[in-house]
Amino acid sequence: MSSSGESFRDRFRIDEIARRLSESVPPSVRALQADLESNFRAVLRANLGKLDLVARDEFDAQSRVLERTRARLEALEARLAEFEKRTKDSAG
Repeated sequence: MSSSGESFRDRFRIDEIARRLSESVPPSVRALQADLESNFRAVLRANLGKLDLVARDEFDAQSRVLERTRARLEALEARLAEFEKRTKDSAG
């Protein structure tokens, strides 16, 4: 989620988080709200950009692939165990 590859949705979320943070400051400090919001936004973009994040739908898709792969592995392990048993029984 780098600033150069930042999607509209990502910018909207950062802007929303920055707005909520600035609204949470005490009323006596709210005169600086625009400046605070701008600073919050800059800090969030800089730090969130360093994280290796993926979209939720991409994460969900990869989770489904992993589930299918695990199921296939378990099936193959069961087949191998059966094959080894038959090989052992016929050799013995």
